[in-house]
Amino acid sequence: MTLKIHIDEGAAPYEQVRAQIAEQARSGALPVGYRLPTVRGLAESLGLAANTVAKAYRALEADGVIETRGRNGTFVAASGPAAQREAAVAAGVYAERALRLGLTEDEASAAVREALRAAYQA
Repeated sequence: MTLKIHIDEGAAPYEQVRAQIAEQARSGALPVGYRLPTVRGLAESLGLAANTVAKAYRALEADGVIETRGRNGTFVAASGPAAQREAAVAAGVYAERALRLGLTEDEASAAVREALRAAYQA
């Protein structure tokens, strides 16, 4: 696993760690089941505070990219169908909420397109 943190870049260091691990997991550079370094180990190798790496790991775990198995460590989680199922559930929750708010289908779709555009350009 290779990560490069640019302190002078606009993104916060924890976000850089999160984004790079997520991309490497998505691309297969980090295969499913790959054991990640400990929070302290990665923080030390990157010259970051342990809390910074811990925050990135928490975000990755919330996104389903990694999973923590207690004292056994932190591993790249299975993606693909599981990630698609989670996205489908989130989309369903959004659709119900948009309907309750009185949005038309076109308005709800436009909001999603804008949110996706903003997220993928970040």
